[in-house]
Amino acid sequence: MTQFTKDIQKIYDFISEQKNDINKLYEYLEQNQDDKLVIIQEFATHLNVPLSNDMKLALIARLVGLRDDSLVQVLKQLDFNEEQIIDLQEQAYQFAKDYWLDIHQQRVDFIVSNNLLTPFYQEIFKGVYNVGVQMSKWQTSWTKMIINGVNKDLLKKFDNDNEKVMEFLDADDLFDKGHDGLIADRSYSMLTKEKDEYKSSAYLTAFKQEVTDVVDALEEFITNIMEHEDTVYNQKWEYYNYLLSIIGAFSETNTDKLVSKWAEVDKTWMKISTPIQIGHPLEYYEDHFRKAVALEWDIRLTNPKIQNNNERVSKIKVMFKDIFTNIDQKEHQNIYDFSLKSLDKVQLYLGRPALFFAAEFNGLFSAQVVPNDEIVSKEYGKKIFAFSDEILQGQRAKPFLKLSTEIFGQDFLTKDRSFLFNTDNDKKWHQVYDITTIGHEFGHILWCDDETETVMNKTANFKNIEEFKATTGGLVSFFTDTDSNEKELEEFVISDTIKRAVGLIGWMEVDEVQPYYCEGMIHLFGLFETKVLNWDMELKKLSIDTSTQTIEALKQWYIEIYTKLAIHYLEKKDATLFLSDYAIKKNNKFTSTNETIDNFIQHYFKRYQEIGQELETSDKKENYLNG
Repeated sequence: MTQFTKDIQKIYDFISEQKNDINKLYEYLEQNQDDKLVIIQEFATHLNVPLSNDMKLALIARLVGLRDDSLVQVLKQLDFNEEQIIDLQEQAYQFAKDYWLDIHQQRVDFIVSNNLLTPFYQEIFKGVYNVGVQMSKWQTSWTKMIINGVNKDLLKKFDNDNEKVMEFLDADDLFDKGHDGLIADRSYSMLTKEKDEYKSSAYLTAFKQEVTDVVDALEEFITNIMEHEDTVYNQKWEYYNYLLSIIGAFSETNTDKLVSKWAEVDKTWMKISTPIQIGHPLEYYEDHFRKAVALEWDIRLTNPKIQNNNERVSKIKVMFKDIFTNIDQKEHQNIYDFSLKSLDKVQLYLGRPALFFAAEFNGLFSAQVVPNDEIVSKEYGKKIFAFSDEILQGQRAKPFLKLSTEIFGQDFLTKDRSFLFNTDNDKKWHQVYDITTIGHEFGHILWCDDETETVMNKTANFKNIEEFKATTGGLVSFFTDTDSNEKELEEFVISDTIKRAVGLIGWMEVDEVQPYYCEGMIHLFGLFETKVLNWDMELKKLSIDTSTQTIEALKQWYIEIYTKLAIHYLEKKDATLFLSDYAIKKNNKFTSTNETIDNFIQHYFKRYQEIGQELETSDKKENYLNG
């Protein structure tokens, strides 16, 4: 076991060094070393776009950060139309895919050539890679047919009215059936048209060749692991049953059986408890209507140096009990008990993505709590994955931007950057991440049972309040904590919340991350109402007040709104009823119900479009590297 742990550490360190090399593209841009940006020049040539400084940063962000929102904004500035941008997004995906497939192949080769782990786990890495190649090919048609195909057709059909789309899907029985024949909160199918009528088709039916290729790779994967034993964790048959259940789920064509088939996948997956965790299709952010589950596929590797502790979940439980007791909703005791049991069964994995494919070439998560199937979670619990090493590494690599200086001011940024770059603060930084991000993942579990999402999502806005509920659960747990062992972190938690709330405005036009954008708007409501943030509409200037008085008011605001939200969840009211107090749709985009906040949002987004990719030259990382 000791040698195996050492091998994991070697792989972990190799991935970290590799990521440092990839992140250097930002450094070369900051230092105008164009001769070292050959890959970015190739990227621009591949897309046939002019390589301005803005474009350089946008392409690096697409390649390194795996997000294309910056690229979309630069393309809009160049007057590309929607059709051209969609085409270029796909070309950018292909370039990023090939780039990362090569990196992942290097990781697999490193493991095999150095004879790390055991033959069994070498086959796990090789098998995940081979399946990932096929999943990544499939991603192209999945995006084309679901996100840019049927979903845009539905919006056009109903004049961009999400609620009417949902009513149509419900009336025509176009949602997948879940447990006990009830409408499911997600789908493993897509809509196809026959004689102007929609019908639900399983992934195998809609994407026959792509899914067949994935299944073939999975079958080869199983054959290869069967030749070896898991001599370290004795979980060979757990992996075998898991992979076999995925083949069964992908091979199912009856749409009414898909949710139960994928529930079997989740059940078998929950039994695997090794530091090498495979991730399969679990989440559904991109598709706002039928929640078609995205093509996730990866290996998450646990950091051997970090020991899991249950301090965060203990603090979350105390807050959860106090809020539930105060709101006196005894008639909903069953929902409280359901959430509490889920908390008790959480497995926590702290590490980083080792291999990732398909949908994850369009963006990685900073943390994740899964499975989303609450029937499975009721019996087996959930897994929380947190990638703090990856996030810290990425934050330190990103360049300083003019937009940040213009909006936040240098004083705020100097404090924030001093905390981020001083390695003496690493432990505190990870504690803040634990409070905000791991707290967020635990926060998802609260106030829900197996039917909450389906009942609250009739108007397609559940996710648009759920992300705020999750983050605020972590924050309120921290703010109400009577133990003073984390009190010194308060200013950094508040600072992180301010940056997050404002920064999320940049995602206004990115549909798949709309829940986070909406979350940001609700945070802004509290920050402005309590005067932590003030916006001068005439001077277009934001001021930040983190005095004791405003912070205490903010903490109280969070406790009050979270209590209100808890009641909303317990009573399973439609999500739009809560969201509409803070955000409304205008011209097919959400914006704030508050005039001042709306003015700030519109100004920020306009400046994001204008200077969002411009580097700040008046402040340098060198000013902070030694603390």
